[in-house]
Amino acid sequence: MSRGIISIYWGDESKLPIERLKTSLKKFHPNLPHEIIKVDAPSGDASSLNKKAAMLDLSPFDETLFLDLDTVVLGNLDFGFEKAKQFGLAIAICESPWGKRYPAIFNGDEVEYNTGVIFFSKKAKVVFDKWKELASSIDSSHVGVHQQGLYKMPANDQGSFALAVESTKFNPFVLPLNWNFRPQWHRSFFGPIKVWHDYSDPPAFFDELNTYYQNADSVIQYHQG
Repeated sequence: MSRGIISIYWGDESKLPIERLKTSLKKFHPNLPHEIIKVDAPSGDASSLNKKAAMLDLSPFDETLFLDLDTVVLGNLDFGFEKAKQFGLAIAICESPWGKRYPAIFNGDEVEYNTGVIFFSKKAKVVFDKWKELASSIDSSHVGVHQQGLYKMPANDQGSFALAVESTKFNPFVLPLNWNFRPQWHRSFFGPIKVWHDYSDPPAFFDELNTYYQNADSVIQYHQG
């Protein structure tokens, strides 16, 4: 069984922190191949996110970790691969867990997952086939609020992914936020962090945490700020 990592991008790669991700991967998984795949999609168009739905087809591996290019690997990831091998999918719930923020798709308590860190195997083919179908056919727009007021995102791949999981009745293994840490929203955690997911660099504090938690006698602690 082959195991590896893929990342997908479109547009200008010079604006992406590709080397940062590659360097972090080599630290913890120097022997795992990492395929960085450029797809044909219009730069700056939100619908380009839907290209991620083809990640299973694009992967040359039996067991795959998909990483957005704005991620940084901060620890060993074998557990995620093993859970994907067992369940087909190992994913983290989105910082906004409510599928109903896509009003054209959901109106109940369905869960939204973050698609920037996905461990998967071919067991999950039914989900990815459904995701590809839905990504190009459903209204995945949603309204949000930022400092300037209301804004509308015209398309988002996570809405169609949530519907694919829901409609296929697939049961993924749910990873805690440590495996897809979003510092803009996750302001506290119990260490260690496995994957940092942000364009900003992890503070030096996280290197100190890594060193500490690699000790067999380390004590899991609460961290904030």
